[in-house]
Amino acid sequence: MAKPRKQKAGEQPSKPAGSSAAAGTVRHQKICLSVDMERRMIYGHTEMEIRFPESEVIGLNAVNMTIGSISVNGESADFEFFELSSQIEDGERRFSVSCCTTAADAACSTYISSLDKEMLPNLFISCRKTENSLNDQNNLANGAGKLQNTEDHNSIPNGHLDHDLHQNVKLVRINYQVDVNESCIHFESNLLCTENQIRRARCWFPCMDSSSQCSCYDLEFTVDSNLVAVSNGDLLYQVLSKDDPLRKTYIYKLDIPVSAGWISLAVAPFEILADSHNALLSYMSMAGDFSKLKNTVGFFHSAFSHYEDYLSTSFPFRSYKQVFVPPESSLSPANLGASMCIFGSDLLFDEKVIDETIETRIKLACALARQWFGVYIIAETPNDEWLVDGIAGFLTDSFIKRFLGNNEARYHRYKANCSVCKADVSGATALSSSAATKDLYGTHRLGLFGKVHLWKSVAILQMLEKQMGPESFRKILQIIIYRAQDLARPLRTLSTKEFRHLANKVGNLERPFLKEFFPRWVESCGCPILWMGFSYNKRRNMIEMGVVRDSTAPIGGSITADNPGAENREGGAGGWPGMMSIRVHELDGVYDHPSLSMTGENCQLLEIQCHSKLAAKRVQKPKKGTKPDGADENTDAVGSMDVRACMDSPLLWLRSDPEMEYLAEIHFHQPVQMWINQMEKDKDVVAQSQAIAMLDALPQHPFSVINALNNLLNDSKAFWRVRIEAAIALAQTASEDTDWTGLLHLVKFYKNRRFDREIWLPMPNDFHDVPEYFVQKSFHSIPLFAPGHPHAVALARTADGKSPRDAVEFILQLLKYNDNSGNPYSDVYWLASLVQSTSELEFGQQNIALLSPLLKHIDRLLLFDSLMPSHNNILTTSCIRALTQIALKMSSSVSPDRISSLMRSFRNNQKVHWKVRMEASKALLTLQFHWSGLGEALSLFLEFVAQEASLRGQVKLAAHAMRLCEVNPEPDGRKTVSVPTLVALLQLLESRKAYSNVYLRHHLFCMLQLVAGRRPSLYGAPRDRPQTLQEHLLGGVEEEGKHRMITAFLSLRMSKPQEAPVDKREAQGTPVEDKQQPQEPSPEKQRLEAHVLETRASSSEARPPSHVARDVTISIGSERKYPVVKIKVRQPTTSHKAGSTGQGVGHSLGGGRNEAELGPASSVSVDAPGRGLADEPASTSIQNLEEVNSIHDRGSRMTASVGSARLVSSDEAAKELQCTAISRISMMPEPRLSPETNPEDAEARAVEGGSSRVGYGERQGLRELAAERKKDDRKRKGEVGTDEKGRRDDPEYLEKKRLKKEKKRREKELAKAGAKEGRPPVEVESSLGKITGSEEQLLSSADVRNLEGTVEPKPSGPKSMQASIGTKVRIKLKRPSGSGL
Repeated sequence: MAKPRKQKAGEQPSKPAGSSAAAGTVRHQKICLSVDMERRMIYGHTEMEIRFPESEVIGLNAVNMTIGSISVNGESADFEFFELSSQIEDGERRFSVSCCTTAADAACSTYISSLDKEMLPNLFISCRKTENSLNDQNNLANGAGKLQNTEDHNSIPNGHLDHDLHQNVKLVRINYQVDVNESCIHFESNLLCTENQIRRARCWFPCMDSSSQCSCYDLEFTVDSNLVAVSNGDLLYQVLSKDDPLRKTYIYKLDIPVSAGWISLAVAPFEILADSHNALLSYMSMAGDFSKLKNTVGFFHSAFSHYEDYLSTSFPFRSYKQVFVPPESSLSPANLGASMCIFGSDLLFDEKVIDETIETRIKLACALARQWFGVYIIAETPNDEWLVDGIAGFLTDSFIKRFLGNNEARYHRYKANCSVCKADVSGATALSSSAATKDLYGTHRLGLFGKVHLWKSVAILQMLEKQMGPESFRKILQIIIYRAQDLARPLRTLSTKEFRHLANKVGNLERPFLKEFFPRWVESCGCPILWMGFSYNKRRNMIEMGVVRDSTAPIGGSITADNPGAENREGGAGGWPGMMSIRVHELDGVYDHPSLSMTGENCQLLEIQCHSKLAAKRVQKPKKGTKPDGADENTDAVGSMDVRACMDSPLLWLRSDPEMEYLAEIHFHQPVQMWINQMEKDKDVVAQSQAIAMLDALPQHPFSVINALNNLLNDSKAFWRVRIEAAIALAQTASEDTDWTGLLHLVKFYKNRRFDREIWLPMPNDFHDVPEYFVQKSFHSIPLFAPGHPHAVALARTADGKSPRDAVEFILQLLKYNDNSGNPYSDVYWLASLVQSTSELEFGQQNIALLSPLLKHIDRLLLFDSLMPSHNNILTTSCIRALTQIALKMSSSVSPDRISSLMRSFRNNQKVHWKVRMEASKALLTLQFHWSGLGEALSLFLEFVAQEASLRGQVKLAAHAMRLCEVNPEPDGRKTVSVPTLVALLQLLESRKAYSNVYLRHHLFCMLQLVAGRRPSLYGAPRDRPQTLQEHLLGGVEEEGKHRMITAFLSLRMSKPQEAPVDKREAQGTPVEDKQQPQEPSPEKQRLEAHVLETRASSSEARPPSHVARDVTISIGSERKYPVVKIKVRQPTTSHKAGSTGQGVGHSLGGGRNEAELGPASSVSVDAPGRGLADEPASTSIQNLEEVNSIHDRGSRMTASVGSARLVSSDEAAKELQCTAISRISMMPEPRLSPETNPEDAEARAVEGGSSRVGYGERQGLRELAAERKKDDRKRKGEVGTDEKGRRDDPEYLEKKRLKKEKKRREKELAKAGAKEGRPPVEVESSLGKITGSEEQLLSSADVRNLEGTVEPKPSGPKSMQASIGTKVRIKLKRPSGSGL
């Protein structure tokens, strides 16, 4: 296991998810519910063993229910319940909407506020009246003070041992009733189905609805005797009651701790199918779908065994149940739960249907993989969710490779990577950053971004697998499962750090590589874009390749905010670790060259040595008057020139990143003939798909390309998906310039296989050859819509953009003569593809006569499907789509009212299939969007959502409306939506309907953002101040004596936070001012600083001066009580006017603590009353002093603040100050300044630098001044050195030198005298330095006037003095008796 990470500075210590947190922990929960189908009621109780916190108040989640009573250990308990979903957010926001932008801002505020509420509890229970805990009762029952069977770890959640049991654990019972009409439960006459939406378990039983709170469950559900209740865990037994009517109780037990979100329930008259190969597997469906169920799940035991073999361990749960319910009853196609999964019955198919096989098997296998990673093993933090989802997707890909073939797996992954590269353009797609996961409340897993997250996670894990090898990666997954089964671990969590550690130890990946890989691929957004081209140097037999690298994310946005320092690594766009391989296909073989570095310069030039050589031969030059290639007019000149160029080199074709080791968008440029060689000779489906895409994108299609595409289409050994792409590309080449050669090839291909050569009419259908069947029809595949042959024919266009008449006649002939007699397989999907191809036709004057026959055939298919419904009514839905597209294209000749009335007949018919109603609703929205604009379409959407009862139907309508917002063609589309429509969308966003359907709510939010021209994501959305728990639940109003449980809950929830360093001055009542931003020093300030430097320069050790102030009061506190130094400085009348007005006083003192400056500190307090002011109070008025800044030095315990004040009288020219202090001896070296040569300041040489700090701007200015003075001193010394001999004879120079020596001698004698008396020299710290107290000194008024420092008002000091006229200030230093200094 990975070593624990050291805590960073300022980081909150993390607690394990299963630890005893301040909010309490649920150890075990029992749910007993009774379901009444006739009255549509759910009622019962739940019992929870809860470890209460010290406050004796627990917070739970409960929504859309009525709480009857609550008891703790059998005694009635007090509780407070707040219904969150019923609270409507700021109503004023709705009335302040004036445009799309303000509506988008209101949507952000509403959505984030609703998500914030979901993160907090709303049911508070107090157990203060209960004295005996559950442990005390068990101890009395056992008599030994221990619980029975303590060795059975399965009975203790999360593997806790005995020491965890001796805590404050109590049994809480809650009687409640669920409000079904407003809950997340789908209720029909004989069907009940819960939805495992994110944070919605609280909607049908009280719980701690958090992924980190895991516990074991006992489940009891009482239903009618003809119904079956399916839930999580093992079915222990059934109890048949004697009530009238008879009722049955199903008892389930789930021994493995899971979060409340994985608890599911389905009640219906299910038919049960037991798996004949594996006793752990069972399947349920309605009676009408039972035959389809047998055919659909026949393969599933193979997938189940494959995962167990791959992970080398058994399934973590004791059983696995698959439940299939009607599609409108399930919110999503796969509703995941612990040891079970609820699917829509539209996934089921019979043995006659071929088309649904691949898609259904992939979905069932994916749901099973998520039982391992997602339910059993969970993410440690939201930033680790990508890893759990990615491993589940990786296991699904392993199933595809094993049972559907390697070509299917590689093609599936290649298309997913292409989708990720197109969508990974912003920080919203970063996998493991707090801005992209934690701050989004889990919404990043909804909608399109959820798919992109999943595809990107799987791609990154596959990149790691390529680096370490398949066996090493498999061993890592086995180790993860093995550790999860360890009962000593509190929870089965997986973190990115732990996986990274395993990749280093087990996968043998180097730490430097991993150190770059995870921040760049996992914590950042953007994929590399490569533009590559080459030329062949025949003389050197060398390939010269040029590469330009960029990122799909914009410059500066490819690095997330979580790692801003990484942006400087590669000049803003960022690099990617590792080397990309270049595969060269030569005449003599295939050679891989891992020579393209993904880091470093964005533009690179590579040289790759070729291994093959061409034999020397002479090339015949073309004769005059002939074609450039010497061919006739019917030959493609461009292709021949390209072939000749390729013949001059030993290269067949080149590929970059052939094994998909990088998630990259590559634009490779090579001759057309090389692309043809790659498509025909490279058997890799990815290489063939890349070649087809490049050939299709050519501006002109030579005949060599058309022939190559036709050859691939006719190659029955090629992968069927690649052949479909070749057919589509071949249709794109059909034009008048190529004499419709591509279309002729398509028609010939079909007629050779499907037509009777004697009568030239279509033969009866024969779908025994499944790959050929897929090539000849439209096929929906993940993630592409891959149309087949008839659809490709419909894509052909003339010069005026219309479909050729031959193409329309071909489609019409196929519809007319379709015959499925004798075919064991259904042809409904084949007919649906034909109908869908009609929507791709463009009608003009030449083919408009064929439109009426086409519409008659569509009407005939609609009637046929109504009498004999096809699988999922696929024929009707295809006809609705086709009619909608034809109506849009022929709007001038087709009546809109007639089409709308037809669609409304399908929508209002409750007897038709649910998918038909949804398709008709989407068709009406599309028609309204194109005919009336986006605003009218959204108004119609609001009407449809209000009428739709099923949750899944609401999501389908919202997803389609969001797509309309994305494709809005109007440049000023934001103005087309009226304010009432925007207000209605906001009202729906904050309604109970949206709360019960998280997908609907998210789509509504995205619609409002798209209408305003923003990205449909919470990433980067403006955020208001987060509300507190009281504001959420109580509306910000707290009444005294009420809601004490919330207060107690919060007091322990926020108990013992990380305490910031506390200044001791604050404890003594001394106020501290906040720091301000540094400002540029004024000219007056610069002159004052220069004078300060001149004043200080004579000291032997000087420090940089601090700020300039007009009044100075220095207060330095310490733990011990020392004598007080009181200094009062008076400002003369010559000071600047700003001193009286308070302007220009405050300059910021920047910088933090400097640990190097710490040392033994003195305790000095400066504050003394002036003469003639005895009648004034002794305390300083804080209101009379304008504070500007403060400093806190941890070494000296000194604070200072700057202020300005006026002296009262004008006759007081000087003030006497009494100073007492203790000595301070600095232990740290101090910077030296050059000696001052000014003889006028000879009396003030004892002043030394203080320890006060200055801001960055002041420090910089003082450094520049000091540097200039040093430079002048060097020049002066140089001049003195040149004339040193002459100065020795100068009597004035000799006299100055003698006086200087005499002064030093006197200072030494004074120091010795102080040492003999047993006391050190007294020093007083000021903002300029230290004033030695061994003798009295007189400072000139100029010195005092330019004294720079900071002032700290003291609560108990005298009031501020006001300035008067004066020129000098006299300072007396007296040592009080008994000071001990």
